[in-house]
Amino acid sequence: MADIEKLRQSAKTLVIFKSLKEKAVVKNLLRFLEKKDIESYCDFVGALYKHSENLTQYILRLTLENENFYMLRKGEGKKTDFLLDECLANELMVIEQLATIPCEELITATGADCFLPRYKTEPTDFSQVYAQRIREISRYGYGIYAQYNVFMLKNGAITPVPYPDNIQLSQLSGYEVQRQTVIDNTLALLKGKPANNVLLYGDCGTGKSSTVKAIANEYKNMGLRLIELKKSQLHELPDITETVCKNPLKFIIFIDDLSFTEDDNDFAALKAILEGSVSASADNLVIYATSNRRHLVRETFSSREGDEVHLNDTMQEFLSLSDRFGLSVRYSKPDKTLYLKVIDALAEQYGIEKDKDELHKRAEAFAIERGGRSPRTARQFIEYLKGTE
Repeated sequence: MADIEKLRQSAKTLVIFKSLKEKAVVKNLLRFLEKKDIESYCDFVGALYKHSENLTQYILRLTLENENFYMLRKGEGKKTDFLLDECLANELMVIEQLATIPCEELITATGADCFLPRYKTEPTDFSQVYAQRIREISRYGYGIYAQYNVFMLKNGAITPVPYPDNIQLSQLSGYEVQRQTVIDNTLALLKGKPANNVLLYGDCGTGKSSTVKAIANEYKNMGLRLIELKKSQLHELPDITETVCKNPLKFIIFIDDLSFTEDDNDFAALKAILEGSVSASADNLVIYATSNRRHLVRETFSSREGDEVHLNDTMQEFLSLSDRFGLSVRYSKPDKTLYLKVIDALAEQYGIEKDKDELHKRAEAFAIERGGRSPRTARQFIEYLKGTE
């Protein structure tokens, strides 16, 4: 282990990982290496305890998730010069020393004769782990994309969703054919093969949105990320595409409950990316949209009576928007057999043990009260039963 003063000096040489020193744990650790007093030691350990009791594992995670120019180059498939590789190797060695410095050594440096909080360390080869992460960068990504798998657009910036819907494919029942179509298309994207934009349309409550979210959760460890957009944000699609087009990960742009009016300004933005315009296309990105309508543009009788010379051409452009999706997958209301199949599957998931005939009878009555059968109604019924047990 390098002595404390030499380690403090070495930490000043960080270039690739300079931003790590802005993290509270590292910042407080470096401040302790300078002051070597009880208060700065406790500030450091207190900052660490907010995240972990293991200093090595925490700093390793920060290192792997750090978005730096070396990682960005590797993510874009570019080669790095010997000098940059040499710099990386030195910095990883310094960071490893910081991450594995025993608490006993720091406690001794304080000269304290009282109890001080302790932390854990463990031997870890940072260079080896980082090299493995670079090799698998298309699975794990970097920066916020290594920490989260679901994002939204906020004030023009791609922002993580810390607590997304955690629904899993194993929790969904019925509509297996429809769901498999979307899964196969997603796997093609992840394998670098041509993949289609997908429109999931049909009756409300049939699991269209749940399918997309469950797929995003299922394949996040294969490098899949989801960015959810509101319809009013469609004009920002070109900027999003430019941001992620060189990213080694794969992205689903998810637009829920999509529909347009005839004079909607966001119509052109979606049309451009569906048609693959130069400014809006990327090989690592697809659009998955859900809608209760097969034709996404709401048409009125008065619109057919306009004074435009080539009115028919305009109407065809509006009505054919849904055809610009490579795949259209229909989710219609379930019949009684499918509805009860979903009921049985959910009852098993929730551990509900009731006579099947009685369960089906009550499920049908519940559906009538709610205006019809759907997977959403089935889940509401099962959750109601579970809550009243």
